[in-house]
Amino acid sequence: MKTALEKIITVTGKGGLFKVISGGKGVVIAESLVDGKRHPIHSSQKVSTLSDISMFTYEEDVPLRSVLENAKNVCEGKMGPSHKAEGKEIRKAMEQVLPEYDKERVYESDLRKFFQWYNLLSEKNMLDFEEAADAPSESVGEE
Repeated sequence: MKTALEKIITVTGKGGLFKVISGGKGVVIAESLVDGKRHPIHSSQKVSTLSDISMFTYEEDVPLRSVLENAKNVCEGKMGPSHKAEGKEIRKAMEQVLPEYDKERVYESDLRKFFQWYNLLSEKNMLDFEEAADAPSESVGEE
């Protein structure tokens, strides 16, 4: 089954990743990918979907989807380095995954979080992504 990155979220103040189960007015029910427990996520909490996150490079920002796919190819679908590994090991691994990442704007803590997420998605067999939903095209008409 393919994973919709639009349904995988990160919540400020809560570790790990969550899969959106259902939504209501002012609250979303999300299941932790770490322990499987369900949590209410209120509208006052800062939430980001993985589809909205990108990584800085020297040229342009690269969507997290592409970085995760690169990591999957580099790691041959297996687990990457632990997020608890030495900083040098994590930076070396990221240079293989995304050689052009901006080493000044992407902090070691960002790389640790990336590999923590990658390994969690890998462990749950969630690295096969659905295609991004096409945005409705806008056309400019003459008046």
